[in-house]
Amino acid sequence: MRYNERIYPTARQQRDLARFFGCARVVYNDGLRERRRAWRNGEPFISDATLQKMVITTGKKTPEREWLREAPSVALVQSLQDLHAAYRNFFASKRGVRQGPKSAPPRMKKKSGRQSIRFTRNGFRLRGNGRLFVAKLGDVRVRWSRPLPCTPSSVTVVKDAAGRYFASFVVEIEDEPLSELDMEETDTGIDLGLSSYAVLRGRKIISPKFFRRQEKKLRRAQRKLSRCQKGSNNRRKAKLAVAKVHARIADRRRDFIEQETTRIVRESQACYLEDLNVRGMGSRKGKRGKSVHDQALGMFARTLEAKCARYGRGFVKVDRWFPSTQMCSACGSIEGPKGQEGLRIRSWTCSCGSLHDRDGNAEINLRAEGRRILAAGTAEK
Repeated sequence: MRYNERIYPTARQQRDLARFFGCARVVYNDGLRERRRAWRNGEPFISDATLQKMVITTGKKTPEREWLREAPSVALVQSLQDLHAAYRNFFASKRGVRQGPKSAPPRMKKKSGRQSIRFTRNGFRLRGNGRLFVAKLGDVRVRWSRPLPCTPSSVTVVKDAAGRYFASFVVEIEDEPLSELDMEETDTGIDLGLSSYAVLRGRKIISPKFFRRQEKKLRRAQRKLSRCQKGSNNRRKAKLAVAKVHARIADRRRDFIEQETTRIVRESQACYLEDLNVRGMGSRKGKRGKSVHDQALGMFARTLEAKCARYGRGFVKVDRWFPSTQMCSACGSIEGPKGQEGLRIRSWTCSCGSLHDRDGNAEINLRAEGRRILAAGTAEK
């Protein structure tokens, strides 16, 4: 797991980190450039060790790259490791052995709002006074939110677009199964949507709409940014103000998802979630597409799945083509509202006489289908 802690480097340390970020980016781009050159010339693929000697060891001895000596060697090596991982993912995707969407070949890195460098154990150390020692940077003040469960294997120093600095520690932990609950009484289907964020068994989660609430403030900050002259200090300040609004929205959304998923995992023995096509839903133009991005349904699903696996809860993704909103939970007939016009209908009556709330009926159907899939998977094992 990753433990993210806020750090407060001094002005000198911030300048040093800016150089470190730039050096790591240059090393990555130099390594990518060498491999592209070898591919164009029909030469064999450059091995990882050979590339490290060409780009880092030999590069430091040249006048063009002698300033790489100012950066910690461990951070430069880890930057090349990122390049190696990107190539491995690309080749695995080409062979069809990597799950998920197709991976594109590595691209050149550009200076962006978010910058980071990674250190392994020989590049950092935790002091007894709570500070973090980083190679060629010194002791950095850390605002600890919780103690680390064990000695971290690596730390990534991150500067986000809002100008904040974080230390992301990688620690190894064991799963912590919670006490088992009554499956029949506590398992729940989860119907995600826009009008309500999620409908669970016995309760609804109201949509927080973090982006919508800050949209007016964001629009004002973006308007001020557009009026500033490019390259001026005022434009830099206005750009930072826009980034801070976005960071505030993202932080609140992330905190909301963490709290709600933790509550669901503690209260439910199993969760049955619909496998939504979030990317397709978000590609729609207009207010609906913006609302889909504001909900961050994909982040919610990933976080819930990870926590269910960690705490020993059942988790099932129901197929996206399952007619959860159109099926009558009483008789099983598919008579519910369909198509885009059906989205506006929040309640409907089946021919069997049952009156259904659209979201509540979907949760019951997802729960029944999830139980069937979970039972079938358990029987196969």
